[in-house]
Amino acid sequence: MKTLSARRAVWLVMKRELNTRLRTRSFVVGTAVMLLVLIGVVTFQAFLAGSKSTSTVGLTGQSMGVAQQLQAAGAQTGQTIKTVAVPNAAEGREKVDKGDFDALVSGSASELKVLVKSTLDSKLRAVLDQVARQQVLDATLAEKGLDPAQVMREVSAVSVGVDAIKPKDPDSDKRLVIGLVVVGLLYMSIVTYGVLVAQGVVEEKSSRVVEILLSSVRPWQLLMGKVLGLGLVGLTQLAILAVVGAAVASATGVFTLAGFATGALVWGLVWYLLGFLLYATIYGAMGSLVSRQEDTQSVVGPVNMVLIIGFIVGFNLLIQSPDGTATKVLSLVPLFSPILMPARISTGAAASWEIVASLVLTGALVALLTWLGGKIYGNSVLRLGSRIKLTEALRG
Repeated sequence: MKTLSARRAVWLVMKRELNTRLRTRSFVVGTAVMLLVLIGVVTFQAFLAGSKSTSTVGLTGQSMGVAQQLQAAGAQTGQTIKTVAVPNAAEGREKVDKGDFDALVSGSASELKVLVKSTLDSKLRAVLDQVARQQVLDATLAEKGLDPAQVMREVSAVSVGVDAIKPKDPDSDKRLVIGLVVVGLLYMSIVTYGVLVAQGVVEEKSSRVVEILLSSVRPWQLLMGKVLGLGLVGLTQLAILAVVGAAVASATGVFTLAGFATGALVWGLVWYLLGFLLYATIYGAMGSLVSRQEDTQSVVGPVNMVLIIGFIVGFNLLIQSPDGTATKVLSLVPLFSPILMPARISTGAAASWEIVASLVLTGALVALLTWLGGKIYGNSVLRLGSRIKLTEALRG
């Protein structure tokens, strides 16, 4: 029988995994569920953004005279304030209790009183305070014989000149949100498909299918083909989620697909491939140490723990300071780079040398773990029975 070349052997195993996994019901249903959740979250965020920027305020008594001032002051802060005249306070109170009004304003223009159901929105409070203060100021200026409009024009013309050493990127908030979304998707995908690699190894080992496969290919070729195949399955799912999520986000106005968003998605896919190669090789090697699915968790648990710690710590560091020293150092550690570096790239906090350094370090660790993982896999995958110690697998 003709011996397969290494490339051909890896390709055949990878193709087998792709054909098997992409056609499974679990992949189709799982992707559909994730899409529905993603669409729901984006739509909900769009709804929240729209509802937060619009307030309905009831006006009764003398306060009806400040309707235009409220609308104008709200527009200056990016809010849409809808004012409704209410015949009496009792009717307004009832509408506030039912949730039809965010607030009921009464009293004179200089002594406004506000009734709310539980709490007053901070932005709406600021607008109401501004209107009340303006009314008092206008009255005081009029008493002094001054024109309030002229005085306000002169006051508004004065502003503080500000120079910034590092001006804030106007898209910084959007960049951070996209970065955090990328972090979450990478974490879930690497954990999900990494565990599938381990489970697949255990399944083939316990069913003795691996003995048939190893008659044609070498152990490291089988492991690498399985890792690459499942990695492409995960990449396919991520690509579907990214395209649909970006389309829905743009359609709902949550964010527009600007250059930085496209770049973040591309870098996310790059780091997914590196991260998956890094962790899936470890998952596969660990899976070869046991012969029963019930024992899989005991060997992949430590790997999951590293990922969980990296995700939790990294997520919090990114929120606090994407360009902080702790975030920078941790993103250069290969085990955490696939989670942190794409998010830092998205926020614009990662320097070019940091990106290059993390790519080189992660690539080097991938090469090392591929060799070690192949050795562990080759020494363990044909040994059935009780769990094999890692030191025994390394010694062979």
